[in-house]
Amino acid sequence: MLVLTRKRDEVIQIGDNIVIKILKTGKGAIKIGIEAPGDIRVIRGELLETEKQTEVVETPASAQKKQGLNAQCA
Repeated sequence: MLVLTRKRDEVIQIGDNIVIKILKTGKGAIKIGIEAPGDIRVIRGELLETEKQTEVVETPASAQKKQGLNAQCA
């Protein structure tokens, strides 16, 4: 992990097309802006964890059941 110290209005460049800018600093928090191409997904860590927890893991039995339902509907 790369650890950097930045001040307000300073930037961090990642690759050729991702820029992270420090917008505001305060007690215990900072505000950042992220510029990235539309095909790059940017998501807060806590939302990613929530998303992972809500994903349904498909077992072979549930896949067979789904195939059976699809065949009945056809």
